[in-house]
Amino acid sequence: MGTRDRPQTRRYTAAGTEYEVHYRPARSGPPEPVDHPGVRVLSATPELVTLEVECVRRMFHVKRNSNTRELHVDSAYAEGTHTTLTPVPRFADPQDRTEPGSLLAPMPGTVVRVAEGLAPGSAVTAGQPLLWLEAMKMEHRILAPASGTLTALHAATGQQVEFGALLAVVQEEA
Repeated sequence: MGTRDRPQTRRYTAAGTEYEVHYRPARSGPPEPVDHPGVRVLSATPELVTLEVECVRRMFHVKRNSNTRELHVDSAYAEGTHTTLTPVPRFADPQDRTEPGSLLAPMPGTVVRVAEGLAPGSAVTAGQPLLWLEAMKMEHRILAPASGTLTALHAATGQQVEFGALLAVVQEEA
């Protein structure tokens, strides 16, 4: 089985619920749904998708917002209503998964230094250098984003880190 024959997955949210769509690209013609044996894609263009659902043909008019990548799909059940599908990014931005005060690696590299005496519970001040990363012979300082308390330290001298790795967390003082 070649790479093009393998099932593909797309994720969308609609009305606060996340949906996964699994399909197999076809060499000619529309894709084939993987998880829904009662559904066949009869035709698919950027503006119109025709499905056969349990022997009933249904047409869905589709409009794509090129700025937001949202899909607006007319309902096959009620005239004049539509569903908005928002694509879920394939690779989530690390900033979206972190708690406030999280310090993330801005690049892949090596932790070459941790501030002396730095440990969870340490008081830090805004702008204080906490860690130093090196990548391609360039050194980058990781600074405290605010004054407060270091609540977590996930980095150690000599450690290799990937882009977006959680290095430390600073809880801002109230």
